[in-house]
Amino acid sequence: MGHREQLLAGAKRSLYERGYARTTARDIVAASGTNLASIGYHFGSKEALLTAAMIEAMNDWGDTLQRRLEVDERLPPPDRLRALCDQVIAAIRDDRALWAASVDVFTQTDHQPDLRARIAAAYEAARPWFGALVAGGPDERSPQGQDTARAVGSLVLALISGLTVQWLLDPEHAPTGADLALAVRAVAEAGG
Repeated sequence: MGHREQLLAGAKRSLYERGYARTTARDIVAASGTNLASIGYHFGSKEALLTAAMIEAMNDWGDTLQRRLEVDERLPPPDRLRALCDQVIAAIRDDRALWAASVDVFTQTDHQPDLRARIAAAYEAARPWFGALVAGGPDERSPQGQDTARAVGSLVLALISGLTVQWLLDPEHAPTGADLALAVRAVAEAGG
């Protein structure tokens, strides 16, 4: 592994351990086994290196979700949502540092347009996939089916983000997949 790869690995480790705001160039150098000059040579600045590391961390987060999330298509949509949320909760428990880093990444997007654009594009691409995973439903090739899949996917992403924050802050009182499925059912039934 060359210095560039070592720096990225060290920066990701520092993000997971310290968070974006508390990571120094010296932390990255210590974690990577490189030197301060290599940060400037390969990335131009500590901020550019941390941006690259955050993009990799978000890719890791997306890969984790894609690997872990499976739902039984025979289940009704609220039960699919319950299963998906329970799998997200298990992933948070298994790798809290990765999920905390993903929240930390979001706090940096106002200051880093490239990072913001990449995350926004990833979310836009994920919406139909999440929609199909949870709702299945109408033919996704039709405009109405695409709109539905996108809307359901947006809801699922919002739930995942909120679920992540709640489980990181207060796992004892955070909702379960069953709680969220119950809420979705209650809202749907109230709407008539």
